Amino acid sequence: MARQRVAVIGGGLAGLAAAVDLKEAGWEVVLFERSRLLGGRATSFTVGGVEVDNGQHVFLGCFTEFQDFVRRLGLGHTLRLQDRFEALVLSRRGPGSRLRAAPLPPPWHLLVSFLSYRHLGWRAKAQVARALFRARRGASPGETFDAWLERLGQGAEARRAFWEPFFVPALNAPLDRVGAGEALFVLRTAFLAGGEAARIGYCTVPLARLAAAAAARLDRVVLARPVVSVEVPGDERAVVVLAGGDQVTVDAVVAAVPPPQLARLLGRPESYGLPPLGGYAPRPIVDVHLWHDRGSVGFDFAALLESPVQWVFQKAPGYLCCSLSAADRSISRPVDELVREAWDEVRAAVPSLGGASLLRGWATRTPEATYAPPDGVPRPGPATARANLAVAGSWTDTGWPDTMESAIRSGRAAARSLARGAGRVACAMS
Repeated sequence: MARQRVAVIGGGLAGLAAAVDLKEAGWEVVLFERSRLLGGRATSFTVGGVEVDNGQHVFLGCFTEFQDFVRRLGLGHTLRLQDRFEALVLSRRGPGSRLRAAPLPPPWHLLVSFLSYRHLGWRAKAQVARALFRARRGASPGETFDAWLERLGQGAEARRAFWEPFFVPALNAPLDRVGAGEALFVLRTAFLAGGEAARIGYCTVPLARLAAAAAARLDRVVLARPVVSVEVPGDERAVVVLAGGDQVTVDAVVAAVPPPQLARLLGRPESYGLPPLGGYAPRPIVDVHLWHDRGSVGFDFAALLESPVQWVFQKAPGYLCCSLSAADRSISRPVDELVREAWDEVRAAVPSLGGASLLRGWATRTPEATYAPPDGVPRPGPATARANLAVAGSWTDTGWPDTMESAIRSGRAAARSLARGAGRVACAMS
């Protein structure tokens, strides 16, 4: 019996995860990516002869599926992960301070660290402690995280020095535009699950290497060739229509693309049993890359308080990547302005950069870094009304916020959905 052939549309982490799982399950896998680069929003390219990521993508200890995926690709040695959660927090107002997880049950593992945390006074420390103890009680329906913090008496200092530095980047949105349930998921899953869950990690190689390792396992990869539509009549074979009019007939399809593109591919998403795909709000991220003459700054990464640069990462001695999440105000600014601002911010907060000179800079922009659904509209899961069509993407309903972990989980869920669908179709034909 011939192998079943599946088209995976989208070469981001979600599509790659689905493709690898399906290939391992015995399918013939063809992947279509409209860009010339694989990896989607987690990719790399060359700037001035240096291969750089389009931004600093970190993972946490609780990102178990992402870490497993990297290890399955044979790249586990490229994962750098803290032994225990620790974060350096810098401010232009004075010396930096660290938050460290202690070997104690949660939330005590964090509260002990607050005793020596310089950026919070005693009143603000008590406010944060109260919120950590109350976090397991949940939130009111429709409540924003900002309203939840207000209800639990979190003042300006607690927000400035704890909630905003960690939760705006984690959710890529201002706190008044994030549902309390989504933020509390992050709080419980990472910060309140013990010191290991919130450990911060990153890949020591450019992210495009992950995508290349995944693509090397597939039967065929087609780059820079957009798919313009997908036709799945009943549970029969599907037709993938490419730009230029070429058609590819396959047994099944995984559509691992953002919501606007998915709506265009399907034409009438509701006919496939999907919830409305219009109105999803893209949330941008900007990353500013700085090359300077001072060498090592003495840390791998740090948060910056009261700064448009929320986090700064040392990618190599003399090379910093500055991350600006929820970057609606920065996404359209000229590169030279972004570079100048980021350099001023990090020099003001990092003492070792005093007197340093900027050699060159660059900015990378991801206008659609994450997606938020309209109020009251559910995110779709992997299954559709067609047994041989599955949906994937970090923005779908995985139980996780729009992250790399969600992308991997969605891809694997889509592969499982197709496997179940193939079984149903085979039974119907027998």
